[in-house]
Amino acid sequence: MRNYLTLFLLLFTLQLSAQNHVFVETESFEDKGGWVIDQQSFVVMGSSYLMAHGMGRAVKDASTTIKFTKKGKYHIWVRTKDWAPFPKGPGKFQVSIDGNPLKQVFGESGSDEWKWYDAGEVDIKTETIKLSMKDLTGFNGRCDAILFTDVPKFTPPNKLEELSAFRKKLLNLPDSPVAAGHFDMVIVGGGVAGTCAAVSASRMGLRVALIQDRPVLGGNNSSEIRVHLMGDVDKNYYPKLGRIVREMDNGDPGNGNPDAKEYGDARKTSIVKAEKNISLFLNTYVYKVEKQNDIITAVVGRDIITNKETRFEGSFFADCTGDGTIGYLAGAEFRMGRESKAETGESLAADKADNFTLGTSNLWASLPRDTVTTFPETPWALQFSDEYHIDNTKADWEWETGFGNFNTITDAEKIRDHNLRAIYGNWSYLKNHKSQKYAKQELAWVAYIGGKRESRRIIGDHILNQMDIQEGKQYPDGSVTATWTIDLHFPDAKNSKYFEGQEFFAGTKHIKVAPYTIPYRCLYSKNIQNLFVAGRNISTTHVAFGSTRVMRTCGMMGEVVGFAAYLTTKYKTTPRGVYQDHLPELMSILKGETIEAQP
Repeated sequence: MRNYLTLFLLLFTLQLSAQNHVFVETESFEDKGGWVIDQQSFVVMGSSYLMAHGMGRAVKDASTTIKFTKKGKYHIWVRTKDWAPFPKGPGKFQVSIDGNPLKQVFGESGSDEWKWYDAGEVDIKTETIKLSMKDLTGFNGRCDAILFTDVPKFTPPNKLEELSAFRKKLLNLPDSPVAAGHFDMVIVGGGVAGTCAAVSASRMGLRVALIQDRPVLGGNNSSEIRVHLMGDVDKNYYPKLGRIVREMDNGDPGNGNPDAKEYGDARKTSIVKAEKNISLFLNTYVYKVEKQNDIITAVVGRDIITNKETRFEGSFFADCTGDGTIGYLAGAEFRMGRESKAETGESLAADKADNFTLGTSNLWASLPRDTVTTFPETPWALQFSDEYHIDNTKADWEWETGFGNFNTITDAEKIRDHNLRAIYGNWSYLKNHKSQKYAKQELAWVAYIGGKRESRRIIGDHILNQMDIQEGKQYPDGSVTATWTIDLHFPDAKNSKYFEGQEFFAGTKHIKVAPYTIPYRCLYSKNIQNLFVAGRNISTTHVAFGSTRVMRTCGMMGEVVGFAAYLTTKYKTTPRGVYQDHLPELMSILKGETIEAQP
């Protein structure tokens, strides 16, 4: 396979040198209009794309200028998909050149696979043209890339490795990424856990790189996803923990609040930018890890807008991605899904181990209007009836897809799209069949970025389990005090009755716990020497994860990781070395005792 790919790249490079191709990444459009950048499927696509997320109202055109070194006739290819082919979806759009639309309408092919579509031939008569994409429906049409080629009978590659090489060559990206420099601590993931880890490490004097794959910080607590912070910070055994979480906390606006400002994006960013030791890298998806044996030496990230790559060297790394991406790429031991009772001895564990995970939510909200509003029928969406529909003006946590039917990492786009089909289908039913209540109600906000709950869990030197939690075991390295219930979601029974195998609505049973502490040994990798973890991907069983996963608790994990990274740097040791040789000093820091930070 490797020899085949090498031969392909050689032939491909020779072909490119002799022919004229103009390759356009849609996420790099100069004016994105009302279209949005979606990077959630980078792991399977190797790229971001533009999407027309108008909630049923067509968005403004996206456009850019393209330069040609040679005039003449070009064949056009458009890479897209039909995201809801039941039998044909609603994501229709057109491509225009200098205001003249191509005849083809994209996004209604009946195929949910990403692939290249033949858009015909065009005569390029000027060196510069204006390329535009016009949304026709407002229902999430999407486009990855557009190719102009003068090569007869040429079909662009579609397989990931070949397409990635194709992109890189035609975008003239350098063979080597730009060097960001060397950091004491490289933190990947700018959710609450990662952001708190960065601030904690920075205040201990470490030089920190904080890398986030979206334009805002906060992860599930950002304005893009809008999940409120849960877990207590005022029941800590260690008074110093939770201070940074409190700084990040913008109050409790609830889930899916239609007012974006309630989630404090600007507050989080300002706190990070005020830290002189933090270098913040937004819109950067880390997809590659470099290591020597069991030590990570660098990570490489790609800008989700420009596709330019940056390399970050570090002494220590923290995986705060939620998905355990860095650990996975580095070869860290991890677990995904449920363990069996026989394996863990937990009464709440599954009878048999499986791939079941808690799902992903896309929240939504509507607002009252002064006049009657309309919403179209949605035959491509999930179908509701008088017998079963969800009679609410906004979503809460229960709107959730996953449950083992999808892989929360590789099927992220499918999960989001299934959530959208449920949201739009239910809202269409309410608007068109419950007009007395909903005639003057308008869909105001729908999250297009999924709020994930569970994926990989990186295995550490201790795996927190149900007994640790319910018995309130106090280990010598007990650090973060957690208070949330064991909260394991499952498909709502009524939802399963009407949408068996396609559930999008959850139930739960809260199992109360007394405040307990999470051992520090859960916050680093068992087999990668310099890798910390914080957030929902720490070392727990599936059952224990049901309690540790809430964001205030995750934020305190980040604070602990920042303190521990200070000690690894101070003593030139490893995360495990802190536990073995410097645990009293770590516990002193957590107790709030005075520690002299590094200059």
